Amino acid sequence: RAAPSPKMMENKVFMSFTFYSTILILKMYVVAIITGQVRLRKKAFANPEDALRNGGLQYYREDPDVERCRRAHRNDMENIFPFLFLGAIYSLLDPTPAVARIHFFIFCVGRIIHTIAYLLQLKAPTRSVAYSMAQLPCFSMALQILLATTPYW
Repeated sequence: RAAPSPKMMENKVFMSFTFYSTILILKMYVVAIITGQVRLRKKAFANPEDALRNGGLQYYREDPDVERCRRAHRNDMENIFPFLFLGAIYSLLDPTPAVARIHFFIFCVGRIIHTIAYLLQLKAPTRSVAYSMAQLPCFSMALQILLATTPYW
């Protein structure tokens, strides 16, 4: 087993990015588990073999609550995966650790609030505010990456 690169482990920004990224990945796993639990509770299965195993083909169907969970998960993939790229590259630009940590924290909190608002059907505009809040650090990181790499295009 290869030892972690000491240089990367000394990069406080990268370690902060790794912490928040791991929290977000775990959150995505939780949403996937919730989706499965809602499927079981509502008896709404995406595959005929699952429906047959759980009561019959009449349960091979869509359910609004299951679809809400799936949309929350899909929204996570559409937003967290780009954050993983942007945050990793941003970490290599040697930003101020405190500023970087704020970027990562705001994104993470925004995504957690977004998921809670989505799954619990909180009143508008809670979800859209959380979404927008999480986008700000991503745009900031993207802009800083572009500014740093423009001389090389």
